[in-house]
Amino acid sequence: MLSLSQADLAQSAGVSVETLKRLEGIRAGISVGQGVSADALAKVRSALEAAGVEFIAENGGGAGVRLRKPGPQAR
Repeated sequence: MLSLSQADLAQSAGVSVETLKRLEGIRAGISVGQGVSADALAKVRSALEAAGVEFIAENGGGAGVRLRKPGPQAR
């Protein structure tokens, strides 16, 4: 969606690529652990949100992500 490499996202989030790889390996519904701290998860989420990703809560259709709609252009 964002065309970010693992290295780019890891740098933006302030985590290592290895931490990002462990995070990507966590299955849905499994709590933080497996070598990934809650702080690292929060940093990655913040970096993705800053890049324009919106996290969608479970609302009957399943949790997910989408790109934020562009706002009005600043002049």
